Amino acid sequence: MKARVISLDGLKMNAVETDANGVIGVDTIFKFRQTGEYVSAEYAGGKIRQGYLVGLASDTKLVFSFCQLESDGTLNSGKSTCNLEIGNTGLVRIIENFEWASRQGGGKNVIQELRSHRH
Repeated sequence: MKARVISLDGLKMNAVETDANGVIGVDTIFKFRQTGEYVSAEYAGGKIRQGYLVGLASDTKLVFSFCQLESDGTLNSGKSTCNLEIGNTGLVRIIENFEWASRQGGGKNVIQELRSHRH
């Protein structure tokens, strides 16, 4: 049985679980666009002044590269491999495993659709 395709197009999301090695947080808002497999997002808030990601999605998988300017002036970048799922609340969730390219380490974040922002 083929997995349900989850679209991120038009969704606003934020981090509901963050890794100690990460920078995003509950105040970081992601605004997604998706056309076919192509996914992009802008994000800002909390410790992030401005961030961008670009990647490819297929069914319930997402891979992307990201770059971000943090509020203290630090530039960081990396790559992520993610699973997409519909949580118990019916909201889309991204289970992100990230690896820094600009510094050591990586970690896991959970990013969830904001309830009142579905288009």
